[in-house]
Amino acid sequence: MGARVRQTVTHLADGRELIYFDDTEPFVSGAATRDLHDRRDLPPVAATSEMRGDPLTGEWVTFAAHRMDRTFLPSAVDCPLCPSRADVCTEIPADDYDVVVFENRFPSLGAPSAGEDLVDDEGLWPRRPATGRCEVVAFTPDHDARFADLSVPRARTVIDALAARVTALSKQPDVEQVFCFENRGVEIGVTLQHPHGQIYAYPFVPPRSRALLDRAREYRQRTGRSLQGAILDAERRAGTRLVVSGDAWSAYVPAAARWPVEVHLVPHRDIPDLAALDEHERDELAAVQRDLLGRVDRFFPGVDRAPYIAAWHQAPVGAPRGDMRLFCQIFSLRRAPDKLKYLAGSESAMGAWISDTTPERIAERLREVAP
Repeated sequence: MGARVRQTVTHLADGRELIYFDDTEPFVSGAATRDLHDRRDLPPVAATSEMRGDPLTGEWVTFAAHRMDRTFLPSAVDCPLCPSRADVCTEIPADDYDVVVFENRFPSLGAPSAGEDLVDDEGLWPRRPATGRCEVVAFTPDHDARFADLSVPRARTVIDALAARVTALSKQPDVEQVFCFENRGVEIGVTLQHPHGQIYAYPFVPPRSRALLDRAREYRQRTGRSLQGAILDAERRAGTRLVVSGDAWSAYVPAAARWPVEVHLVPHRDIPDLAALDEHERDELAAVQRDLLGRVDRFFPGVDRAPYIAAWHQAPVGAPRGDMRLFCQIFSLRRAPDKLKYLAGSESAMGAWISDTTPERIAERLREVAP
């Protein structure tokens, strides 16, 4: 963590960890966060999640029944990510903040570690606790803001916070994959409207990461090159789907894009995760990510805020560092100003994607709506 950002670690009333990432006064000196305390009377968090192996696919499925009663689309007055007030104490005890990361009160992962057993004593169905960790990243105290509204320095602080958490979580026992992402919009399924992201530290390598890793390894064995590096070079040569070309980052619509709005943000260096970004790469990323998310919001005329997911794909914790390259996949399920793309039979049941547009049209529109 650079000198420009101060980390202050504290705990909420139920013992969950909370970390302030401050870049402005009075926070960066520590004076404003030193004596903050959570005034609530909260019971301890009891994550009871378990994972069961699917014998048909070899994938782990997580069951987190305790999340059924989690907070769901509260009003701005009751938002748990807004700063605390004299009459209301939220998840963030401070009356103002820069960026905050804390353990999720309703985590999908985080059950106590224990041994593996079998469902119904049948060898087909292994079962084990869903260990790991789930964190919430509050980007800003402004309830009505969006990531694209952040200043470049504040977006850089978010990136520094994510990188710091990737470093810390990658060292935890049983963690095999750290996934940083932002869900935005009720159409995506968010339960909190306040601008925020999440971090999942999985105790297994999820299917998408496994597929990316396997393809990358096969390509390197066959050619001696990085697959994602080769794709970036090819997209920059073609130029037809290129959206942004910077000094350290490029953004393009992939030639086989699945979603009606999709763009990949890729570093020019072959690096495994957010923690490996240098200072220059972080600076440029702060500007480019804001730019791209703003373009997604302007993609459809008359739509103020498009639903989207911004997903950071990183190398699994135990993978050799050269096997998989960092990139951000930004996509929206909106396919027209008044229509959403629903995953019907071919996509949901067979995983065989059918697109209603072309990658070239997506890229052309993203270039048209540049600031």
